[in-house]
Amino acid sequence: MAETAASNTDLQGLVAQVRSCRRCDLGELRTNVVAGDGSASARLMLVGEAPGYHEDREGKPFVGRAGKLLSGLLARIGLEREEVYITNVLKCRPPDNRDPLPDEVSACRGWLERQVEIIEPAVICSLGNFATRLLSGKNDGITRVHGAPQEMPGGRALLFPVFHPAAALYTPANLEVLEHDFDRLAKLLETRDTKETGPADGDEEGVQLGLF
Repeated sequence: MAETAASNTDLQGLVAQVRSCRRCDLGELRTNVVAGDGSASARLMLVGEAPGYHEDREGKPFVGRAGKLLSGLLARIGLEREEVYITNVLKCRPPDNRDPLPDEVSACRGWLERQVEIIEPAVICSLGNFATRLLSGKNDGITRVHGAPQEMPGGRALLFPVFHPAAALYTPANLEVLEHDFDRLAKLLETRDTKETGPADGDEEGVQLGLF
């Protein structure tokens, strides 16, 4: 309980710092900073690219159509938004939702790294190409690596890349892939929990067998 309270305090302090950030030009263009939303003790963190129009207006990540789809995918595997932590690489909306610029990523990256340090998630789910490439340190496209966990550089968390929910709004095939990958994500989280608590009696291998 004390550790959770400390994480909450640290995360709240970080959010206050992010809200006053002017490290790049986006700080002058935003309506609201979108620092992140969810539990400071989340086992799962989801990371997208940058806030969009609705997120900029409300100050919360993934509140538009893609956000509703994401909430549905979480519900599919028995999770509420309040149980996970959702954020983006950039904390401010780029004009016209253009791709983030290198100096913007450089200015914002430290905030994301600090969020990961405070929350210590077991799994980080990267949503789409941009977040996946940044967090993996590799240039592999999401079509190639989606649905397959990989070790994070220099960290304990596993990275689990999936398509961005926006990619599934108009393409039923992408939605089917996302649903399948979220089913895999649920099994991955179960496996991580088993590794930390130990295997059940009579199952010395835990639930690792046949995960993928």
